[in-house]
Amino acid sequence: MLHRILWAALVAGLVAGLATAVLQHFTTTPLILEAELYENGEAPGIAQSGLAPSDSGGAAFGGARLILADASEDHGDEGGIWAPADGLERTLSTSVVTIGTAFGFALILLSVMVLADARISARSGLMWGIAGFAAAGLAPALGLSPELPGSAAAVLEDRQIWWIATAIATAAGLWLALRISKPWAIAGGIVLMILPHVVGAPHPEGFVSEVPAELSGHFAAASLVVMAVVWSLAGTVAGYVWQRGEAKQAATAAA
Repeated sequence: MLHRILWAALVAGLVAGLATAVLQHFTTTPLILEAELYENGEAPGIAQSGLAPSDSGGAAFGGARLILADASEDHGDEGGIWAPADGLERTLSTSVVTIGTAFGFALILLSVMVLADARISARSGLMWGIAGFAAAGLAPALGLSPELPGSAAAVLEDRQIWWIATAIATAAGLWLALRISKPWAIAGGIVLMILPHVVGAPHPEGFVSEVPAELSGHFAAASLVVMAVVWSLAGTVAGYVWQRGEAKQAATAAA
């Protein structure tokens, strides 16, 4: 069982991760690179606001932050943190991380489906993948939208706590509403999904940014699409590989 889960998740991670990496290369990555110019004061015709950007460089997806350091930094200094240089090195590093992320998503989806004793197929994998996106992507984005470098934000730890709590509450709410589906479960699930937004996500005192609002809005929308794609593909491919494995086992047993 464990071998089948790992194999299906690995295949799904490779397929979904590579496809998403290509999508990122032409959508979110150029936006991050452009935002870094504003953050570092290198974009033409901008004036420094003197406002502190959010944490360190990198793009934040909900409560998490993806660090994509500026290649102009001297990474050879002692005590410095290595970061990939712009170009092929950065593209490969981002692709490897994306494949690892897709593998993790597929592993989570398959594990939950097995524990739920759900029928696993490409179709059901897609449905569970959409639910995963709703819990870990869409719901947290209602309070903490994906951020570009240079965006002002609340304390990172506070945002991470809220993001994790929102993802767990939404996943539990979806489970109650869709798997148990009794009146009390549906009502409880709705309350769980709404509760984090009633509490409210942590935000800075003012919504300020060193990058244009149009750029931030474009990035937020593109990031959610990318996240939806990786969750959906990971679930679909993992379900397909699992289904093929079951069919093969059945054929072998019948022979």
